[in-house]
Amino acid sequence: MSGTVLTALLVVVGIPALQVGYAILIETLLRLLPPQQQWRLRPWLWLAPALLLLVTFLIYPAVNTLALSLLGPDSRVFVGVRNYVAAFTSPEMLIAFRNNLLWLVLFTTLTVVFGLLLAVLTDRVRYEALAKSVLFLPMAISFVASGVIWKFVYEFRPLGLPQIGLLNATLMRLIPDFQPIAWLVHPLFNNAALIMVAVWVWTGFCLVILSAGLKGIPAEILEAARVDGATEWQLFRYVIVPSLAPTITVVATTMVIYALKAFDVVYVMTNGNFNTEVIANRMYKEMFNVRDFGQASALAVILFAATVPVMVANIRRFRQQEALR
Repeated sequence: MSGTVLTALLVVVGIPALQVGYAILIETLLRLLPPQQQWRLRPWLWLAPALLLLVTFLIYPAVNTLALSLLGPDSRVFVGVRNYVAAFTSPEMLIAFRNNLLWLVLFTTLTVVFGLLLAVLTDRVRYEALAKSVLFLPMAISFVASGVIWKFVYEFRPLGLPQIGLLNATLMRLIPDFQPIAWLVHPLFNNAALIMVAVWVWTGFCLVILSAGLKGIPAEILEAARVDGATEWQLFRYVIVPSLAPTITVVATTMVIYALKAFDVVYVMTNGNFNTEVIANRMYKEMFNVRDFGQASALAVILFAATVPVMVANIRRFRQQEALR
């Protein structure tokens, strides 16, 4: 029997058997205790496997990363906050912070706006399901594959050679005397070009979530606004958008978290060259190229610290919604 088949059997059969055996064991042991102690211990014993996994795969790595961020490249010498000082002063990291801020603003704004507009527009067509399926299709493609696809779209050839890049070829057909542009190299366009790839992928996700929220708006409210003489623009601005505010907030915070940890599109298309570096890609380089584990861990902590306020705000929003219900 091959190792792959044996591993599959262990996963499919062994893990459920282990869970059942653990449940039988703890219930057998609990019967030996007084009823009051059973009542106190039973929840913790049932939660113990989940808590163990949580500590092993979440809490311990986070604490260990924080500890490594205070050590040197070889993780032996204590250097204090030197890695953090380097992160906030080195030219490469300043470029990465700038680009992440650009991702934060442009990517979040474009995905939410396009998703909202498409949700409203597709809600009014007979082929709604087909339209939403087509627009959601990029989410079914891996981000690496999306980067490869768009790398061909942005492909550049010098003037006089056949343009195999879709964007340059199309613009040369439509605009007389258009000069082909190296989209991924030109400093004015490369970051925006990368962001548009991520927007293309994530707009479908925003569309689906916002469309579900749109379906939850009572039809009576919309009809009442129309009867009162509201135009479609007024209906959108003063009724639909305020009604979708909680959903828009959730979608926006999700997009903010992705923008902060953007990596795959940048890694595949430019690898951070030509001033397109972002924090996550720089962290990868420090870890696997430079082998500076302290600096990489410091960047991981900074990235985590940047996402925490967004997650906290999201959790508070959920709690407020639950309280209103």
